[in-house]
Amino acid sequence: MSDHYYTNRPTAAHDRRNWEAKLRGYTLRFVSDAGVFAKGGVDYGSRTLIEAMEIPEAAEVLDVGCGYGPIGLTAAKLAAQGHITMIDVNGRAVELARENARNNQIDNATILESDLFAALDEGSQFDVVLTNPPIRAGKEVVHAIFAGAYERLRSGGSLWIVIQKKQGAPSAKQKLESLFAEVVEVTKDKGYRIYRAIK
Repeated sequence: MSDHYYTNRPTAAHDRRNWEAKLRGYTLRFVSDAGVFAKGGVDYGSRTLIEAMEIPEAAEVLDVGCGYGPIGLTAAKLAAQGHITMIDVNGRAVELARENARNNQIDNATILESDLFAALDEGSQFDVVLTNPPIRAGKEVVHAIFAGAYERLRSGGSLWIVIQKKQGAPSAKQKLESLFAEVVEVTKDKGYRIYRAIK
């Protein structure tokens, strides 16, 4: 069986690629590799989330399932006076995200290998949580991300997620509404929904 991008230790042969993307007015350089999500370029869902997300300049931000880093590293640029914590279960993705942070001179990001929220300090709190959740890992994992985000958000903080309608947007919205005071569909584009859930 081939690896999924949410595998802890991908065994896929390395296939490193270098490319650039313009995100929120910043040109970022990325290295990606086999065994990580969307290795060929920023996927449409992540790009839609990046364009929609609101990141205060001094925010403490958490990116769950950061992959090689496009969402979190863009957030780090937007929160120039804040700090971004990026977590992913995939060790290869974490190494790439660290490399991409260095290559783009981003020094306000901490990037950790973490099974869900396990690597975070107990009691750590955030103003914003971002996720393009690993739908293929199953509903249980996705819902655990929502619940864990709720626990780690400060009052008034926001969880921003992107999800495709055909991959369970309605049930995701239902789960968010069971946790959060307010859930807003911020935008929809080509079947992708961006939800902002406010604690």
